[in-house]
Amino acid sequence: MKGLIGKKVGMTQIFDETGNRIPVTVVDVSGNIVVQKKSQAGKDGYSAIKLGFGEVHQFEKDGEEPAWRMNAPRLGVFQKAGIEEPRQHLREIRLAEEELDGYEVGQEVGADVFAAGDFVDVTGTSKGRGYSGVMRRHNFAGAKASHGVHEYFRHGGSIGASAYPARVFPGTKMAGQYGSNRVTVQNLQIAQVRPDDGAVLVRGGLPGPNGGIVVLRTAVKKIQKL
Repeated sequence: MKGLIGKKVGMTQIFDETGNRIPVTVVDVSGNIVVQKKSQAGKDGYSAIKLGFGEVHQFEKDGEEPAWRMNAPRLGVFQKAGIEEPRQHLREIRLAEEELDGYEVGQEVGADVFAAGDFVDVTGTSKGRGYSGVMRRHNFAGAKASHGVHEYFRHGGSIGASAYPARVFPGTKMAGQYGSNRVTVQNLQIAQVRPDDGAVLVRGGLPGPNGGIVVLRTAVKKIQKL
């Protein structure tokens, strides 16, 4: 299992050897650093690494030393690891126990962790669409716009369940908050890896807006090429 934290830059296109156009999303993965290692033999009871990503700004005030714009408990995680420059985002990547030896606390992890052709699962926060109706949120067809329909064109219809059980079942599709959810898109293929630019190009679209944080992990439902 391999993984990186990245920032979604945006979409573009590249061309393969035969001239076919491939839509890709550019993910900036520069600055990943190993903050902590967890082992099955330790108090955590499972094997993983904790990665840090993203620049943290400093607050400067006359007559005082610059201070990181981060609360003390979170800053203490980096101080305990001996990392001078903290990171804004922390994510855990589960690994096999034997893979832990390939990482050290304070080690920077680059885009070359992955290779072109690898399949990854990408997790991010989808775009928030606000409070939306059932036609937009659940793709309802709506009522017929003809005789007998009065101001009911985009409504959801009946939600009842007759005299018995005489209640609305949990999970009934209704209007409500649309988007702004944790979303994982599986089995996306990496088109290119550019270590010098600290970028990974993934085929297709990724969840979230440009500038959003995503996590790339080895696909768990795809047989990887050896």
